[in-house]
Amino acid sequence: DGVHSHEPPRAFGRAAVAAYVDGIDGRLMRSMKSILGSSLVDQTTDVGGGRGVKYLDIIGGYLRHLRSVAQTQSGQTIRRAVIGRPVFFVDDDPQRDRQAQAALESAARRVGFDEVQFQYEPIAAAFDHERSVQHEETVLVADIGGGTSDFSVVRVGPRRAARLDRKSDILANHGVHIAGTDFDRRIELASVLREFGFGAYGPSINGAPPREVPSAVYFDLATWHLINTVYSPQRVAELRQMRGFYAEAGHYERLMTVVTARLGHELAARAEQAKIDVAEGGDTRIDLGHVENRLGVSLTEQAAVDAIEDDIARIVAAARATAAQAGLQPAQIDALYFTGGSTGLRLLAQRIAAAFPASRAVRGDRFASVASGLALHAQRRFGPA
Repeated sequence: DGVHSHEPPRAFGRAAVAAYVDGIDGRLMRSMKSILGSSLVDQTTDVGGGRGVKYLDIIGGYLRHLRSVAQTQSGQTIRRAVIGRPVFFVDDDPQRDRQAQAALESAARRVGFDEVQFQYEPIAAAFDHERSVQHEETVLVADIGGGTSDFSVVRVGPRRAARLDRKSDILANHGVHIAGTDFDRRIELASVLREFGFGAYGPSINGAPPREVPSAVYFDLATWHLINTVYSPQRVAELRQMRGFYAEAGHYERLMTVVTARLGHELAARAEQAKIDVAEGGDTRIDLGHVENRLGVSLTEQAAVDAIEDDIARIVAAARATAAQAGLQPAQIDALYFTGGSTGLRLLAQRIAAAFPASRAVRGDRFASVASGLALHAQRRFGPA
């Protein structure tokens, strides 16, 4: 429901996805933390029907929903919270990073949390891992989700677990703003959007060499939070004037079908599913029949790897840099603890493990390790409920 009577109704989680798939007039948003620290945070987004809502208010509404559900399930009023955060909301910009956390804290306080503390998500994952550790060890936590790849080097062990102050056990934190949504974007550009003209060349005019068709619309279609911008009347009008840039009419017609029928999010979702399918079972085929009858594109595991190779290299480099920041050689890392949805990509986990050949690889719950660790930290900080 809308937070106030004048606001449009809202849905969360699976209900939001289901409503979007059913064609409800509105806006589907994911990975909202990625907005924090960006220029979008103070902007207003169109949520359908000519209605606009500030991004930060959307984040606040989500926090209000979480608090409401938690209070209903626990039967208690909840006014304190430990919130997980990436190591960096913004890469290489400490001031904007601080602003991002401050904005999130402000949003949390506005919806009823009187006391708000933050914990780095990979450190929270380390606390979850620590529950199964029988002796002291030094662990490199790799928390790779949708928006960021975060790493922490943490000392864990049965005796350390009882300590409230764990600052001395946190040896290093590092991260890069590259993760699952970046993989999705690159895979979509390398496969799906080729069928719509990305990378294609236009006709030769007056004997001049053909020029590549303008690419901006494709990058926007492959970037989740920018897809909606392609549907604006001004943007559609601009695209209608671009027919002459295309040598192959089919590319242009498919592109306009996607734009006018607002199928961009569906394309992105199919690219994401293809990434998952490739990770789990090798080659796959992406069905694009919702755009054009019998249209589809094959995606091999090697093609997916080639598309995200640069991103993987940067993530592995960040893992190495985290160990170096802690003053440790790779051989001094006892264990690698993998969490976050994107660690399900076999190649990515293998490449990180190859950088630390002497370390034991441990796979946590990809989707719940951080939440479990945050709950442990909250209990230690605030006491049992």
